[in-house]
Amino acid sequence: MMSRLYRLLTRLLPPLLLLFTWQRMLRRSAYRAQWQERFGFVPRRNDRPLWIHAVSVGEGMAALPLIRQLRERHPDLPILVSSTTPTGRALLARELAGMVTQVYLPYDLPGAVRRFLERSQPRLGVLMETELWPNLLQVARQRGIPMMLLNGRLSARSLAGYRRFASLFAPALAGLDWVAAQNPDDAQRFAELGATRVSVAGQMKLDLQIDAGQRARGASWQERFAGRRVWVFASTHPGEEELAWASLSSLRKIEPKLLLVLIPRHPERGDAVAEQLRSVGLSAPRRSQGEFPGADDPVYLVDTLGELIDLYGAADLVWIGGSFVARGGHNPIEAAAWGRPIIVGPHMENFFDTLRSLQAADAICQVASAEEAVRRSAEYLAAPDLARALGERAATWQAKQGGAVARALAAIEERL
Repeated sequence: MMSRLYRLLTRLLPPLLLLFTWQRMLRRSAYRAQWQERFGFVPRRNDRPLWIHAVSVGEGMAALPLIRQLRERHPDLPILVSSTTPTGRALLARELAGMVTQVYLPYDLPGAVRRFLERSQPRLGVLMETELWPNLLQVARQRGIPMMLLNGRLSARSLAGYRRFASLFAPALAGLDWVAAQNPDDAQRFAELGATRVSVAGQMKLDLQIDAGQRARGASWQERFAGRRVWVFASTHPGEEELAWASLSSLRKIEPKLLLVLIPRHPERGDAVAEQLRSVGLSAPRRSQGEFPGADDPVYLVDTLGELIDLYGAADLVWIGGSFVARGGHNPIEAAAWGRPIIVGPHMENFFDTLRSLQAADAICQVASAEEAVRRSAEYLAAPDLARALGERAATWQAKQGGAVARALAAIEERL
C-alpha cells in the first residue's frame, strides 16, 4: 500500500518540484547550471559506464580513493559520477578533472529516474552511504542494473524513521546486490530494515591519503598565513561561531598572533557570520570575496566549500564543529591524516565508532564543555611538543586504518 501511494504521489509531484527548482535557482545561482538533469535530462551515452552516486561533499570525499583506484586499474572504463549538491559536484570536478563524467542525480520521480537510466545506460550502479530512493532502485531492478550501497551508514534514529515506511524501503533494500556497511551496528540495522546481502566492509573515509596536490595547497596556505599559529574551527554551526570568538581572546593571551580560521559548515551563512563578527567588533576578511588575512587580522572567514582539507595543512590546532552544539559532530579523519591535534566537543554521535577508536589510541581530545576546550587548547598552544605528540598519534592511527576501499574495489570488479 505504501509503495503504491509513494509512486502515485511522485507521479503528481513534477509541477511542484519544477516550481521548487525554479525558486532555488533564483535564491542560489549554483543551482541554475544543468538544472534539467534533476529531471533526468542527462546527455545520452551508449558506452555503458560504471555509475557512482555521491550526494555531497562528505560522500564525495569518501568516494575519491575508490574512483582514483578504479581509474588507475581500468584506464578505459567509462565512469559516470552523479551528485545532488553543487558543492559536492564542484569538489569532485576539482579532484577528478578529466577522469570522469559528471551529472546531477534526478529527483526520485518515476519518469525522471527512468529517463536518467535510459540515457546513461549504466552497467552497474554504486550508491554511497544512505541513498535509498525507492523509484530509482525499482527502475534499476526492472532494467537489470545491479546496484550496490557502499560505505553504508544507518543510525538508530534513521532506522526508526525508515521503519515507519518499512513496506516502501524494505523492497528497495532487498533489491540491492550488496550492502557494504561501515560497522557491525550499521550492518545489523540494514538487515533489520530489509537488506538481504549485507556485510561489514569498514569505513572508506579511513583510506584517505593526503596527496601531493593537497600537500602543496596546504603549504601555500602556510605561506599565506606568514608564520602565524593557526586555529582551524571546522564545519561550524550556529552557536559555535559565538563560542569561537568568545574563546579567541583567552587563547590570544597565550599566543598573541593566533589566527582563527572559521569555516562554517554551510557557506551560504557567510553573510550572517560576518555580520555577527562585526557586531562584536571583529573584522574578518572573507575567502568567498577573494580576501586573505593581514598580519593583524584575528579571524579569517572561509565561507567556501572544498578547501577544508587543504587548510588543515596549515593548522596548529583543530576544533571539529557540530560537536559543541547538538549536531552529532563532523568527520575528524581528514585532520587526523594531516597529523593535527584535534579537539571535539561532547556531541560526536555521528562518528561514535571513529571517536572511540581515536580515543583508544590516545589520538584525540574530547571535552565536556567550551571552558574545557579553551583550557586544553591553551595547554597545547603553550606546549607545542604536547600538541605535536597528539597530532602524531592521530596520524599513526589513521595510517593503520583502511581496507574498505580495497574490498569495495574487489566487489565492483567482480560485477563489471
